[in-house]
Amino acid sequence: MQERMRIRAKELLTSGAVQRVLGWKKGDFPYNPEPAFFTAEHELDDLVYDRFCAANLSGYMVEANKQDGKTLVFLKPCDTYSFNQLTKENRVSRDKAWIIGVGCEGNAEVDEMQEIGLLERCKVCTKTEHKVFDELIGEDIQTREKEDRFEQVSDVEKMSPDERFGFWQNQLSRCIRCNACRNVCPACNCKKCVFDSGKYDTEQKANVTSFEEQMFHIIRAYHVAGRCTDCGECSRVCPQAIDLHLLNRKMIKDINELYGEFQAGDDAETPGPLTDYDADTDADPSVVYERG
Repeated sequence: MQERMRIRAKELLTSGAVQRVLGWKKGDFPYNPEPAFFTAEHELDDLVYDRFCAANLSGYMVEANKQDGKTLVFLKPCDTYSFNQLTKENRVSRDKAWIIGVGCEGNAEVDEMQEIGLLERCKVCTKTEHKVFDELIGEDIQTREKEDRFEQVSDVEKMSPDERFGFWQNQLSRCIRCNACRNVCPACNCKKCVFDSGKYDTEQKANVTSFEEQMFHIIRAYHVAGRCTDCGECSRVCPQAIDLHLLNRKMIKDINELYGEFQAGDDAETPGPLTDYDADTDADPSVVYERG
């Protein structure tokens, strides 16, 4: 598949159909390929695609969208949901992207013991269909039985209030405010982030109090509520191994229960549940208050 991707990218680039290619290149180690832009044919010899190409490239299209001409971008099935969501929010233009959907067998990672395993998000992923593309290369071959993606959320919900507080305190106290989760998230695409502002002392990188360590992640979770496609990039890149996806999945689970089943990025038109009111499916305020 990798060679087919290189050949097709070279064809489109040399013909002038696209002005740049967004894919993956080798990183410092065999198991950490990096997102990369390619603007010349010979550069595409460095294009790679394997099970370690986990990065969701859709978010990088926000910057590519500002450039002249089209960008060829390779998207796995799950990545196309994020692209649709960005299109819906007018952060990327469909007309400026040439999307090649690539097959996926589930992304792998190397743990602390240097053992190769499947990413957590891939164990629960059901997004095996490309939702937007111009052409396809390869097939999705994820044949394993999927786990329940809300199982961990339900386990946390069953805890007592004190236990839940302790759980999240243990998780979030490890945060070093590197902003990796924010920077990699396709939904975190504001032109200026409040956490970069010096006006309210929110730009500091270290958390001085437990309130600050909670504030950053809770605000971020609410910020992407109804827009998060559950791509899991936040947890994947966290150097402290914080289960950040659980915060987002809690929001997704609540939204499904209160407003009806919804998958962000399933298409590029349907309004999100928090930006649209439906008397037949939306929860009555009293229900929300009861749950709280």
